[in-house]
Amino acid sequence: MSKVKVTEERQLHYDEIYAKSISGMFMLILNIVLMIGALAVFIYGLNLLETGKNTEGQLIYIVLAALYLFLIGPFLFAGLKILQPNEALVLTLFGKYHGTLKGEGFYFVNPFATAFNPTASALPPTSVTPEQTTSITKKPQGSTMKKVNKKISLKSMTLNNEKQKINDELGNPIIIGIVVIWRVVNTAKAAFNVDNYTEFLSIQCDSSLRNIVSLYPYDSSGDDDGEKSLRGSSQEVAEKLKDEIQSRVEIAGLEILEARITHLAYAPEIAAAMLQRQQASAIIAARQMIVEGAVGMVEMALSKLNENDIVKLDEERKAAMVSNLLVVLCGNKDAQPIVNSGSLY
Repeated sequence: MSKVKVTEERQLHYDEIYAKSISGMFMLILNIVLMIGALAVFIYGLNLLETGKNTEGQLIYIVLAALYLFLIGPFLFAGLKILQPNEALVLTLFGKYHGTLKGEGFYFVNPFATAFNPTASALPPTSVTPEQTTSITKKPQGSTMKKVNKKISLKSMTLNNEKQKINDELGNPIIIGIVVIWRVVNTAKAAFNVDNYTEFLSIQCDSSLRNIVSLYPYDSSGDDDGEKSLRGSSQEVAEKLKDEIQSRVEIAGLEILEARITHLAYAPEIAAAMLQRQQASAIIAARQMIVEGAVGMVEMALSKLNENDIVKLDEERKAAMVSNLLVVLCGNKDAQPIVNSGSLY
């Protein structure tokens, strides 16, 4: 059991090392010069063989020149690698991690070292229909197979998963979508710890989103102003979502730069009911504000009348005035004026 645990720990903790390399331009020119020299020796040796001079000695040089010209020289070209900015190349040598090549430039590495990128392997479908088989076998003329790119991009990339239906803290189904900005920081972990780091990131984003959304309600109830919600605390939710995803993808050598909610809405089956609830809450809040303002205006009108001694009202007339003012101020329609030419009594 201890050997199994040690093996698992080694598999999950790859340290990124730089592959040994030299200038690719220097090696390219040197190899071309040597191949030209080998060609000259090969031709010169063949000419000497035709004349029959020193046959045994020249035969060795001809074999060595042909060996370099047709085998060693072309094979050395396989060690030439070109990298663009923010690109890396993970190299394996006979099944073992050889190192990572980083930085733009022209390099020469061990020709036996091969590039490895788990996301670049495009396998054909395991099962196809007869129609698909016919379309695959009958390719149009001039079609070419796309070259598989074994380089790992170190640029900041964006992951925009499909929208998900998740239950919030109160059990209400909501539709939510996120966008995640990420990049590869450890090419060894990205290449060897997981099968496909892009698919691994996508799955972990979905799982983390489900965990975080279940901790918050869609919207605050209004009773507690400090209650956190998905709609009202988007910044806090985004930070927790980022930390959750980062802890899950650390094993794959990825860094989460940012995680944001791009879509947030109730599920269609409860959207109409929740819309009515929001409308009712808005109407109640508006009526409450209107009543509070109307009461304040009535109170101010009565105090001004008493201060300036404009008119003296008894309790019954004050009650009638307050009732009329509240009807006018709180009504949904404009008040229709009525002229009373006689006495109220």
